[in-house]
Amino acid sequence: MENNEKQSCAIKTSVGGQALLEGIMMKGPFKSAMAVRKPNGEIEVSTWDTKQLTGIRKVPFIRGTFNFIDTLIQGYDCLMKSAEISGQEEEPDKFELWLNKVFGKAAGAVFSTVITVLAAVLAIGLFFGVPALIGGFAGKFIENTVALSAIEGVVKIAIFLAYIIGVSKMEDIHRTFMYHGAEHKTIFCYEQGLELTVENVRKQKRFHPRCGTSFLLIVLVVSILASSVITWESVLIRVGLKILMLPVVVGISYEIIKFAGRHDNWFTRIISAPGLWFQNFTTQEPDDSMIEVAIAAVTPVLPENPEDAAY
Repeated sequence: MENNEKQSCAIKTSVGGQALLEGIMMKGPFKSAMAVRKPNGEIEVSTWDTKQLTGIRKVPFIRGTFNFIDTLIQGYDCLMKSAEISGQEEEPDKFELWLNKVFGKAAGAVFSTVITVLAAVLAIGLFFGVPALIGGFAGKFIENTVALSAIEGVVKIAIFLAYIIGVSKMEDIHRTFMYHGAEHKTIFCYEQGLELTVENVRKQKRFHPRCGTSFLLIVLVVSILASSVITWESVLIRVGLKILMLPVVVGISYEIIKFAGRHDNWFTRIISAPGLWFQNFTTQEPDDSMIEVAIAAVTPVLPENPEDAAY
C-alpha cells in the first residue's frame, strides 16, 4: 500500500516509536527505522528488521519483560547514534579517554554498560529505596500496612512527577519532547487513514494511550498494589522483594497497556487518563521540520497490508 493512499477506515496500529536527539525511531511489525536531522538540514534514515519475539518470549504476561528489555537496549543504542548523527555528541571526557586507552574498540560497549548499571542503581535508589525508607520511617507512627504502602506509593509517584517535570525544563529535553509529540501525531495520522503530510499530521492530537509515559505510570500503580502484600519488617528485605517482583509487575502492566491500546470504552479511558494527562509534560507541540522527520521515520516501517500493523 502506498503511504499516501487513504485507508477505508481508522485502525489501531501496533506501530510505535521513541523520540531521539533531533530524531525519531519507529518500530513496525516487520521493519524499524530511525530518522535524524543532520546539522546540514538533511534527514538521515536507517532501517533494520524488527526483532521478533519467539517461544516463551511471546507468551502473555511474560512477553512484557522481554519487550521492555529489548526496548531499553534498542532505545539507548538509537539515542547514542542520533547524538552522533545530529552533531550533538560531546568531546570525550577523561573517563572515556581512559576507557578508549584500556579497552580499545570495546570501549563503547564498556561505557554503555557502565552508564546502564549506574542508571539502574540510581533508579532503584530513587523508586525503591527512598520510598521504602520514608514508608519505614512513617511506620514508627502508623501500624496499618495498607496506609504505609499508600504513603510509599505517593512518594514514588511524586518523585517520578518531579523528575519528569524538572527535566522537561531543560532545552535539549524540551526539544526531544517536541519530537515525542511529532511521533504521536504521525501515528495518529496513520491510524486515521490520512495521507502522511505535514498538514495532516499537524492537525492530530499529541496524546496517545500507548505511550511509554502511560506504561510507566501503570507500572508505578501496579507496583504500589503489589507492594501492599510485601512485609514491612525490614526495609532491605522489602526493597529486595520488590526488585524480584519487577518482572511480574512489568508483565501485568504490559498486558494492561496493550488492552487499553486495542479497546476504547469507559474502562480503558479510565486506565489511560493519568498517562494522557501526564503527556502534557512529556510531549510538546512540534514544528513542521520535526513532523517531517517523524514522517520519514514511520514511512519505511508501514507494512503493505494495513492489517499486518493492527494492534
